[in-house]
Amino acid sequence: MIKYIKVPTALVSGDCTQSSLRLEGGTVIESCIHSMGSSGTMFLEEHMLMMVLDGTVTLHYGKQTYVVGKHEMILLRKATVVSYEKEGNPDNADIFDSQMFCLKDELLKEFLTMQHVNIPRMTEEIRNTVNPMSDCLVAFAHSLKPYFNAPASVNPGLLKLKIMEMLYDVSECSKNIFRQILQLRQPVRTDIRQVVEQHYASPITLPELAYLSGRSLSSFKRDFQSTYNMPPAQWIREHRLSRAKEMLQNTAMSVSDVCYSLGFENPTHFSRIFKDHYGMPPSELLNKKSILN
Repeated sequence: MIKYIKVPTALVSGDCTQSSLRLEGGTVIESCIHSMGSSGTMFLEEHMLMMVLDGTVTLHYGKQTYVVGKHEMILLRKATVVSYEKEGNPDNADIFDSQMFCLKDELLKEFLTMQHVNIPRMTEEIRNTVNPMSDCLVAFAHSLKPYFNAPASVNPGLLKLKIMEMLYDVSECSKNIFRQILQLRQPVRTDIRQVVEQHYASPITLPELAYLSGRSLSSFKRDFQSTYNMPPAQWIREHRLSRAKEMLQNTAMSVSDVCYSLGFENPTHFSRIFKDHYGMPPSELLNKKSILN
């Protein structure tokens, strides 16, 4: 069963000691330390910078796979689905140690304003890469650890300064990530088909699809209509239902599992629109499959 863990709403599942620091406006810093492997699938509600302090995490992001090791980092764009496998360091009691910074657009805009950066027009997409952390960034990450022991007592003003410090250190450490930050403020226009067909089966909204395609919502709807000759909401619903039927017929997943893995609202809503589309509820399709088997 695939369950999407919404980040930052809920970040890690399994046996994991986790704590968080939260800044007004939604920015979240999560710290995860555990001594056994874990895996899962995240849906990123905000941009996320992941820093690995020990161990290794393998990320499956679209058609790409990235392995982020000790003292390395990667920046991932919001409104995307990322699968992960975390492995501890066998030379250090199998410890996996990471910090994940969920960054809202408003915070990035404020940082770039402070930097007095004139954002150039992006003509091509900057690719994700795994980047080494500088000594300053490693020291910064360790300087945050005491704050996780008593997050409620951390002054919000101090926390905001720490995040700005982190962004300055990142921009000095990695020119590629700094260019990615610039791109996050002005997404490159992407082919409608590529974006929609890659993400329609995840719990993603139309504004988020528009963002990923580098368009305003109105432009996205207009371009989608001209490409597919139907509104995006109708196309996505029909393709999710088609995928749901295929999963119910060919896997051992339950109705609820299929419902949530494809981003439907809840099993009741899913069953109603499935019946409207196929003339039978999904439970009846499962019963027919079990009789045939």
